Amino acid sequence: QVQLQESGGGSVQAGGSLRLSCVISGDSNIGYALGWFRQAPGKEREGIAIMATDSDNTFYHDSVRGRFTISRGNSKNTLYLQMNSLKPEDTAVYYCASAARCAGFIRGAYPYWSQGTQVTVSS
Repeated sequence: QVQLQESGGGSVQAGGSLRLSCVISGDSNIGYALGWFRQAPGKEREGIAIMATDSDNTFYHDSVRGRFTISRGNSKNTLYLQMNSLKPEDTAVYYCASAARCAGFIRGAYPYWSQGTQVTVSS
């Protein structure tokens, strides 16, 4: 059983920064693919940043590339999303997710999810 416990959401003014954390527990295998997704009101949940843990290769959605950074802590069981230069359009519920195989930005390919945390960016 895999659990993902997320924290770090909140409210920030445009241009500010937040860091989300996701602690993965319950299984020594945290997955080949780790991802951050978000869902804005009235929109579908979308992938914004993923990491292939085998290689530490990272991939970003165009909307966040250059502003957000996905990384893991030294223990390898904590996933981070550093969000800089936040914009009002970044407002959404953010989720971390884990998959055992390459999953890319495909929401349905991730079987394990966090509870989500609200990020609100005001102008």
